[in-house]
Amino acid sequence: MNKQSKMKRNEEMYRAILTLETVEECMKFFDDLCTITELQAMEQRYEVASLLNKGCIYNEILEKTGASSATISRVNRSLQYGQDGYSTVFARLSEQEGRK
Repeated sequence: MNKQSKMKRNEEMYRAILTLETVEECMKFFDDLCTITELQAMEQRYEVASLLNKGCIYNEILEKTGASSATISRVNRSLQYGQDGYSTVFARLSEQEGRK
């Protein structure tokens, strides 16, 4: 059992996110929900995950994102042993790109 499964989750917030229809709406919602620092951290972790998924090496990711090796390692651990959230998103984005 991981830490996330032990903590109480606010499902209503996640349902609210699913109501957003455009990237602009999503950005506005997260701008209201998060601090600039929180957004920067999440965006950086996503970029790191994307680069790891594409097969980039740590030094390359460090150079492109400025993320610490600890952050890169944490994101890599989530990619390898997490809840498959990144995998789901990457697969769906790839499908969308294939339809364009």
